[in-house]
Amino acid sequence: MTFDAARAIFADELDATRSAGTYKRERVLDSAQGTTVTVGDRSLLNFCSNNYLGLSNHPAMIEAAKSALDERGYGLSSVRFICGTQDIHRELEGAIAAFLGADDAILFGSCFDANGGIFEAILSESDAILTDELNHASIIDGVRLTKARRLRYRHGDLDSLAGTLSDSRDARIKLIVTDGVFSMDGDYAPLEGICALAKLHGALVMVDDSHASGFVGPTGRGTPERSRVPGEVDIVSSTFGKALGGASGGFVAAHQEIVDLLRQRARPYLFSNSVPPPVVAASLKAIELVSESTELRDRLMTNAERFRGAMSLAGFTIAAGDHPIVPIMLGDAALAARFADLLLDEGVYVMGFSYPVVPKGAARIRVQLSSGHTPAEIDQAVTAFETVARKLRVL
Repeated sequence: MTFDAARAIFADELDATRSAGTYKRERVLDSAQGTTVTVGDRSLLNFCSNNYLGLSNHPAMIEAAKSALDERGYGLSSVRFICGTQDIHRELEGAIAAFLGADDAILFGSCFDANGGIFEAILSESDAILTDELNHASIIDGVRLTKARRLRYRHGDLDSLAGTLSDSRDARIKLIVTDGVFSMDGDYAPLEGICALAKLHGALVMVDDSHASGFVGPTGRGTPERSRVPGEVDIVSSTFGKALGGASGGFVAAHQEIVDLLRQRARPYLFSNSVPPPVVAASLKAIELVSESTELRDRLMTNAERFRGAMSLAGFTIAAGDHPIVPIMLGDAALAARFADLLLDEGVYVMGFSYPVVPKGAARIRVQLSSGHTPAEIDQAVTAFETVARKLRVL
């Protein structure tokens, strides 16, 4: 079939997406990332980025990146094992490992790459992966690449996990993999129970902590710290694209043998250019900032509590919890898209999420708080939500 013949098929699929209200339109920012952004000629309050700690435009981060640009260059033009490893790459890997209490760490271009490379590298057809049904797309895609047996357990359900562990009792290696925080709902994996089951059944535990690293837990060490099981999680994957700077880059922190195997076998690591020096240097600064003080983390959690409390009092349906991801549940995809558009008119930048990002009938506005938001900005956002809800007769 030629493209001219296929064009109608693609056009019909796009039209169906538009009709369902799930077509994604990108808004173009004319400013740096921050708690306020410029779209066109308008300054908007930003409540939909992953800039949890406000580090995306932190002066110390920008200065670190500038210095690395001068001292180490723009890019390495190579993969790590040929001539793409600089001293700062190993320094950052050591800093991550120390921060999370792991033997070692390995950098990837993104956490998507990390999750795409790990399963194929360490597992075989003799092994089994036990994966939460709501795990991130990167985990789903990474699992598809391995020959290991795949068993899904119901979301956050320890009884279901126990059943899949029993079903895989004959596997050589059993690996339980879960998001630490599930990004659409802001709920936490029950890591204490997961680790207890892993110990009982002789399984390994892997956590993708992308929406936790740097700010979840008393000192920001993530969901293993929050659940008081940091020494019982064997593998942590995460990102520098959210709280830890907001640019790009990901990592795996794990036992030495696992990291060494990834250096030898993980295809996204072996066949992708090194993380650029400015990103590496700024990520080092991010680790330093979150290690020396919990001020940003504490402010973020206070902001999340303020917003959650006000929205609940106003009558909105939100998931219980304390994470700075706050889903405002609306149900209908078209309603969520319309709601987000009207909020833009009120000066608040958020996005509606609908199928296939979330289940059908579970469309929502996902709000994400930052430590940079002021109390007045949070109150302004709540007022905007109430105004739009009245217009659309949601409340």
